[in-house]
Amino acid sequence: MKTKKFASLFLASSLLVGVLAGCSGGEEGSSSGGDTIKIGANLELSGAVASYGSSEADAIVLAVEEINAAGGIDGKQIELIKVDNKSDAAEATNAAIKLTSQDKVTAIIGAATSGNSVAQVQIATDTKTPMISPSGTSTTVTVADNGKVNPFTFRTAFIDPFQGTVAANFAANELKVKTAAVYADNASDYAKGLAASFIKDFEAAGGKIVAEESYVAKDTDFRSTLTRIKGSNPDFVFIPGYYEEVGLIVKQARELGIDVPLMGADGWDSPTIVDLAGADALNNTFIITAYSAEDPDGKAKEFADKFTEKYGKAPNSFHALGYDSVYLLKDAIERAKSLDGTKIKEAIEATDNLELVTGLYSVDEFHHPIKSATIIEFVNGEQVFKTKVNP
Repeated sequence: MKTKKFASLFLASSLLVGVLAGCSGGEEGSSSGGDTIKIGANLELSGAVASYGSSEADAIVLAVEEINAAGGIDGKQIELIKVDNKSDAAEATNAAIKLTSQDKVTAIIGAATSGNSVAQVQIATDTKTPMISPSGTSTTVTVADNGKVNPFTFRTAFIDPFQGTVAANFAANELKVKTAAVYADNASDYAKGLAASFIKDFEAAGGKIVAEESYVAKDTDFRSTLTRIKGSNPDFVFIPGYYEEVGLIVKQARELGIDVPLMGADGWDSPTIVDLAGADALNNTFIITAYSAEDPDGKAKEFADKFTEKYGKAPNSFHALGYDSVYLLKDAIERAKSLDGTKIKEAIEATDNLELVTGLYSVDEFHHPIKSATIIEFVNGEQVFKTKVNP
């Protein structure tokens, strides 16, 4: 998922040496022992994207409760330690330091966004603590800029390029559109990566890009740019971004008479988008996501029923990804037969066709998941399952 480009982060590793020394994720370096296994949750519980982190936290709690009620992992109860990174990269780094050095967790789940996940990578590597980002879709979460795989970092969500490809193929092959405009956040690696992938694959499918425009996060008035997009007369508009801006973009686009299909990726997937855009404006819009509560798959429906019973509402993809992250970690610990961080990460690397709520899950050599994506259509403010796309 979903990533916000954060300002260059100075980890000050020289100051962390003393803090991190001896904090390996192995059994000797971790206080997980006796009857408990400590798992950290480094999530956006407040701040700009609190909707994502809070959703994942709710589902993580549900998964932990289920596992503990069933006897835990190899007879040990999970002790969940949640830390709020406040939707900020520097805070995410601090939270990772706390979880590894003070709480001595066996593994970390989080963050929800790619930027806040990348901010923890060095800590996870230095302490040999497996880290799973439920929804960090940027390739940089698991692969550094130099092309090397971040050894202890994994994700549950599919990667950005896959989402762009899915959107392009859906527009060209399902909606049968010939021309498209792209409107992306120019300060977001997430949005720029999706836009590049969409453009490449839409053109490869025979489509024509008639407009490429950008906006800046926190903008609230998009009418001038949307007027230019309208003037290019596209059959379809791809808007990779986050719900805070996208909700307003959709609302203003419809007000200006742009009535063609609009589409985005998992960054749209928040209940808040309906409040921002309005139910009518969201008609004839589509999103790519990891999960739909209406998915006819039995495991997906079972999760939806359990989540609704506990929280009184239907789950979204962030709920499902948070839930799956716990079960991915549980499976790896059981196969590793150890709380050693290196053995757990090796077990995650060996994961092959693990049945999760969001579909079968395998890991490639870059720690990217191999899994399916779901396309959802908004109908009168409700998310309606459209189709599922395999990699």
